[in-house]
Amino acid sequence: MSTMQERTAEQDLPYDVFSRACPSRGTLEHVTGRWGALTLGALHEGSLRFNELRRRVDGVSEKMLAQTLHALERDGLVHREAQPTNPPRVDYELTPLGREVAERLKALIQCLEGRMDEVLASRERYDAQRMPTP
Repeated sequence: MSTMQERTAEQDLPYDVFSRACPSRGTLEHVTGRWGALTLGALHEGSLRFNELRRRVDGVSEKMLAQTLHALERDGLVHREAQPTNPPRVDYELTPLGREVAERLKALIQCLEGRMDEVLASRERYDAQRMPTP
């Protein structure tokens, strides 16, 4: 089957992320993976250059950030703009689709940050119940 036939076959199917063959699964992985979610969240704040983004997403390697940005750009969530300056300047910003996805992610992030006391207490209870007694 040619690439064009594969694309047509994919487009004829209803999208179902729970189906192994669904192309939405790959995009979901790009968006919800650690670096994808943090990158989208950081870009929700505004356009950033590569190194600014790397500093904002603390702990991401240069290689992983580059891979993440490529995947998000390919999925149409991030726009890369190279300025013809010396040295070259590259800015990254969300597309309209990327902004919509990032807004939903930000709501999830805010929910989790706001409920971390409960999460930490739950972890503590869980770990205490599973600790071997001497």
